[in-house]
Amino acid sequence: MEQYDVIVVGAGAMGMSAGYHAARAGRRTLLIDAYDPPHAQGTHHGETRIIRHAYGEGRAYTPMALRAQALWYELERETSRKLFLETGFLQAGEPGSQMLTEMQGSAKEHRLPVEVLNGCEIKRRWPGLALPDSFVGCYEAGSGVLLSEACVQAYRDAAVARGATMLPNTPVIAIHPNKEGAEVVTASGKLYRAKSLIVTAGKFAGPMLAKLGLSQMPLSPLRKTVEWFKPLTEDYAPDTFPAFLFDLPEGIFFGFPDIGGEGVKAGRHDGTIRPMPADGLLLPHGTFEDDGQDCAAYIARYMPGIKPEIIKGSACTYTMTPDEHFILDRHPDYPHIAIGAGFSGHGFKFASANGEILAKLAAGEDPGFDLSLFTLRRFNP
Repeated sequence: MEQYDVIVVGAGAMGMSAGYHAARAGRRTLLIDAYDPPHAQGTHHGETRIIRHAYGEGRAYTPMALRAQALWYELERETSRKLFLETGFLQAGEPGSQMLTEMQGSAKEHRLPVEVLNGCEIKRRWPGLALPDSFVGCYEAGSGVLLSEACVQAYRDAAVARGATMLPNTPVIAIHPNKEGAEVVTASGKLYRAKSLIVTAGKFAGPMLAKLGLSQMPLSPLRKTVEWFKPLTEDYAPDTFPAFLFDLPEGIFFGFPDIGGEGVKAGRHDGTIRPMPADGLLLPHGTFEDDGQDCAAYIARYMPGIKPEIIKGSACTYTMTPDEHFILDRHPDYPHIAIGAGFSGHGFKFASANGEILAKLAAGEDPGFDLSLFTLRRFNP
């Protein structure tokens, strides 16, 4: 039986970062994943993710977003790779939109440089947009785009370079916690033991937490899609056009400029609820007839310089909590087990900081943030 200081179960974005931070702290670390990350069966693929700082989903996120940004820069320096593109970020919606109000409040509370623009100013600055004149926008120049799969690969390489062991293509079938640590059993029957455990199992988090006696966690894995569209003008280049999030009457849409000539990428954050099948298999884009139709309609109406025909698409997983806030906590009976789950479609940008937090939680250290918004007990007091 192999012995470690910490085992990370689930080495996607969150787990890979947690494993890196544990190894960086000098702990003998094992990372286990059912696939071979970065891969196309989780939440981190699809090339890009937005990172923003003045956060419309709640001001408690902003200190974590700023720490995450600093850690992404650190990872770039350590691995000599480009992981972040400073394209700027534009959020827009009708005046009084809850997300806009919270973003402006977050910017004010944390003294972040956010420009507030009216509809005419948005159209003048970004002629590739045709948003309603009544809209208000908040623009954050220092935000932008993370190259998501490159980020996961960079953390994997950096973790291994610091002594971590990576065990890919290895499903975990059982976890046996005790007061001194935990034992992890893989599908091959091999047993691993550690003093502490970090569970970041993504779409498998619900069944994995049930193995730890937490069977009532309301986690819902959903299949979501994103699409790429061909721009017909130069208005969508990454040096002039920002990453975006728009609260529209049709839904909440997000997207990215034309990075590397791949096309403008767009997705819908809300909309069709398509639960993952019991086996967790993520069905590819195009499996369902309506894949991408809402994004194509959005492009046709609000981005007139783009041909509203899908040139490629990708599917990914959202693992939702009822309130769409994360779970970042210690197990109530086994405080040496840290849990990161339910990132609800807006977690990737925080992966660098969340990994650091989870590594500290597993080690019994102060995580450095107020995590009261992210507790397990909010679901099962």
